[in-house]
Amino acid sequence: MKTLSETLGWATENKKALGHFNFSDLATFKAVVDGARELSVPVMLGLSDGERGFVGAKEAVALVFAARQSGAEVYLNSDHTHTLEGAIEAARAGFDEVIFDASKLPIDENINKTKAAINVLRDISPNLLIEAEIGFIGANSQIVDVIPEESRQLTTPADAKYFMDSTGADILAPAVGTMHGMLKSMAQGQSHKRLDIGRIKAIKEAVNTPLTLHGGSGTLDDDFVASIDAGITIIHVSTELRYAWRKGLENSLSTNPNELAPYKIIMPSYEQVKAVVKNRLALFNRL
Repeated sequence: MKTLSETLGWATENKKALGHFNFSDLATFKAVVDGARELSVPVMLGLSDGERGFVGAKEAVALVFAARQSGAEVYLNSDHTHTLEGAIEAARAGFDEVIFDASKLPIDENINKTKAAINVLRDISPNLLIEAEIGFIGANSQIVDVIPEESRQLTTPADAKYFMDSTGADILAPAVGTMHGMLKSMAQGQSHKRLDIGRIKAIKEAVNTPLTLHGGSGTLDDDFVASIDAGITIIHVSTELRYAWRKGLENSLSTNPNELAPYKIIMPSYEQVKAVVKNRLALFNRL
């Protein structure tokens, strides 16, 4: 199987993006892996600090190893890792990527903390890809009533270049118009996030490294495609999966109130999540 770095290069050359989906249970994990396998495309699985604490770093690596043995091209990422200890745990466990997130800090403090983390992590795992973030993207995959004011703090090309030149990170997560979570109207399909495509293109020209779009849930399909053309290589979608998972579970419990077998109860969640995954992967891979 190709390394993550090689696959990102392939995606860039072919104007495609790797879909990235977080998981914290086996149904979601299987839905992502099965969806990617059915479409014959690579995929990234992610664990936030909380998800990694629940699933277990070594356990997640074992699941990914098993999926690879069955022919899936799957990569594992430690998503929004806020502590060096958490990043070290993921690196030692065998993750393909770590997002070291110090984006809440002023840019120079972010640079210093990120650079120090990169030096430690590369000593542990030389092939580990390290992503860093500047600008506001948010922290929670929830359904919200209003867009946070902080989400208007977008990354400038000049800051992106300064940040990447100073840290030596492999991948950049800029703020370009998305946020984690969705508005209620987005969950219902009545509104969509809009991306600053010109900003993405300018940042890509400034840094010439892979760019990640976080908070992709609820984004207009045409904006996704335009963002890939402008330079996005990885797209994170999480809230859409969680929403589908919960709706599937609610429907299952109401339709089959006497069912007790967990795998039967959770099957509608698996099916709905897989449908979302396949829809997004088909779009990101221009299928």
